[in-house]
Amino acid sequence: MIIEPKSNNSKIVGRYITYLMVALLLAVVHVVLIKFIALEGLTPDLLLILCVWITLSEGRFVGLIAAFVCGILFDLITTDIIGSNALAKTIAALIAGWFYKEASIQHNLGSYRFLGIVLLSSVIHNMVYFFMYIKYSEIRFIPFFMKYGLAISLYTTVIAIFPMLMKFPRNRLISR
Repeated sequence: MIIEPKSNNSKIVGRYITYLMVALLLAVVHVVLIKFIALEGLTPDLLLILCVWITLSEGRFVGLIAAFVCGILFDLITTDIIGSNALAKTIAALIAGWFYKEASIQHNLGSYRFLGIVLLSSVIHNMVYFFMYIKYSEIRFIPFFMKYGLAISLYTTVIAIFPMLMKFPRNRLISR
């Protein structure tokens, strides 16, 4: 039986606590400040970006748990239907988990591939989430998909550029 050093376990716990604190901060920012960057009433999903980041950094299982916790947290803060965000974010993390490979964590997070994964996860998330709130007879699919499927997803992907740049290799930014 191999026992891992205590410092390694404390690093892992520290990362998870950091993720939780960031999720709380992003949830508060989303509720309080996000209206200042809203475009035509559409806002980026900051917690979804965090869920994709965690999934690509830590793996599928941790990502699914983080997405569920972030979704429930957001549902509680916004007094939405409890579980709607949890379901949508968990499905989005499942999609992002398809791209997780331990050997390519840096490549997934610090490249344009991260933006593609965020876009795909966001489209799926938005379709699941917003289908819970519409009556099929009141809205047509194409306008719905353009506004809530693509527009919000594109906005979320644009905001995801900032965390991607945190992991972007420095030698790509500095030309010689």
